[in-house]
Amino acid sequence: MPPQQKGRGGPSRGRGGPTTGAPTPEQPTDDREGGAERRRGRGRGRGGDREAERQASEGEFKERVVQIRRVTKVVKGGKKLSFRAVVVVGDGRGRVGIGVGKANDVIGAVKKGVSDAKKTLIEVPLNSINTIPHPMNGRSGAAFVLIKPASGGTGVIAGGAVRTVLELAGLKNILAKSLGSKSPLNNARATADALSRLRTLSAVADERGIPVSNLWSR
Repeated sequence: MPPQQKGRGGPSRGRGGPTTGAPTPEQPTDDREGGAERRRGRGRGRGGDREAERQASEGEFKERVVQIRRVTKVVKGGKKLSFRAVVVVGDGRGRVGIGVGKANDVIGAVKKGVSDAKKTLIEVPLNSINTIPHPMNGRSGAAFVLIKPASGGTGVIAGGAVRTVLELAGLKNILAKSLGSKSPLNNARATADALSRLRTLSAVADERGIPVSNLWSR
């Protein structure tokens, strides 16, 4: 009887015979698809949270354009036109910032100005009647701004860029006077400088190491 010849794959790997020892191709495919779906789900969740936080942060800030200037630069090939926007952002609850954006179009300049303003936010101490705790002055370049607290019902007595900064900061009763330069950018920055130097009674008491009642008695 002639010896039985073995196939290339051996007797256990015939056309119709069962396959043993190796998983079916459907099983690893399902596992890979399930893992990829879980990873995609986690990515969507994190991205969705970041997007929601970004939208909430953008929604709480109000923005106002103080000035838009057209700038012309003379180059070798002719004149290059661009725009500069001065933007003030604030939440009306004590946070305000000033930014400058430059771009080849107005919309791009305003967007850059808003982004720059959110990077320079300052905290303004407000009391129960939405005014400042004490008088203060600020300076930027040749601009000089003086701000004073006011009683309830006075309103915002200021104009131009100074008024814009005070309103977006949440101040509703305040007196302000602008001296020196009339530049909107310098006036806005001088106002922000004055607001950033304000201190509350509790902060002064902590620095001096005395109770707040001692400051009231003076």
